Amino acid sequence: MRSPLGFAAFTLGLALTLMGCSRRAGPGGGPAGATSTPSAVASAKPPSNELVQTGAALYLRYCELCHGKDATGYAADNAPSLVTRTFLESADDAFIAKAIQVGRPSTAMGAYGKDRGGPLDNSAIGAIVAFLRARGPAARPLPGGPAHGNAAQGANVYQTECAGCHGTETERKTALSLYNPELLAAASAPFLRYAVTNGRAPTPMPAFGGKLSPAAIEDVVTFLANRGKGYPPPSAAPIGSVPKNLPVVINPKGRPATFTLRDERFVPAADVKKALDEHRRIVIVDARSPADWVAYHIPGAISAPYYQAAELERIPNDGTWVIAYCACPHHASGAVVDALRTKGYKHTAVLDEGILVWKSNGFPLEGESAH
Repeated sequence: MRSPLGFAAFTLGLALTLMGCSRRAGPGGGPAGATSTPSAVASAKPPSNELVQTGAALYLRYCELCHGKDATGYAADNAPSLVTRTFLESADDAFIAKAIQVGRPSTAMGAYGKDRGGPLDNSAIGAIVAFLRARGPAARPLPGGPAHGNAAQGANVYQTECAGCHGTETERKTALSLYNPELLAAASAPFLRYAVTNGRAPTPMPAFGGKLSPAAIEDVVTFLANRGKGYPPPSAAPIGSVPKNLPVVINPKGRPATFTLRDERFVPAADVKKALDEHRRIVIVDARSPADWVAYHIPGAISAPYYQAAELERIPNDGTWVIAYCACPHHASGAVVDALRTKGYKHTAVLDEGILVWKSNGFPLEGESAH
């Protein structure tokens, strides 16, 4: 697992982009009249062409920004390919749908399900799954049952073969973290085993079936599977919503904030924190899914997702500094800043390290899971 983006498809970082469905959309963005649920999107029949086209339009609006136009990934922040053969063979429709619905907390992959405060109802999620499934094979029964290796030996295998790319519990590397609780709770031992053995060609994640012994593979699968046992399955329980008519300007009577940008675009998190501590006048924009804003956000930040340009109309174009952030850490927030600059806003910047570094630094947060 020395690939820089190994286990790429695990996160399903469907951190999704900009264009809408123009064909017979229902109230939640999905096909009119559809009633599928994330746990029941699989079908014995091939998806209809209309459903696939609807899913393609939704994918372009919400997913392309990070996963690329053709869903082969890596448009932003190592967002994985969603259409490799081995991923689609090993992930059933319910697995994919649940990842879209509840996301991967503490990663760049937000929750997009309407019940979680996001923009997509169950029919829309089902359409996106149909679009992805149409680009590859159906899910197949996976070999092997529960993990039955030696977890202690698997920890050694992980350290030798995986940690260089996937990091540890306290250190992130270039590939996705395999310590994410909801990922480990969602990924079965057969799913993990299939990924390690067969890789994710043509991504940089190689197949280890020809490098590691079956026993070593089983050991590392057992190590990862055991880590997931203490976590509950990903929850789809409803959460709160973004309040309407939130104040846009923080400290409207304060002195204007001033910043020196890196590359004329990025502002350090510490500088934004200092401006807030000094009660400076500023606008902060959370460019993530509204579900992520509900979970936690910088105090005073408004929710203006990258796929809802109309939300930016609320921001005064009077020279006040506007700082946008996301978890990528630059991609979605960068799209918001580009949109503002196109409209002639003079003082705009991307929060350089993103919200995850802001959080890891212990800077102030608000929201349902801020503490």
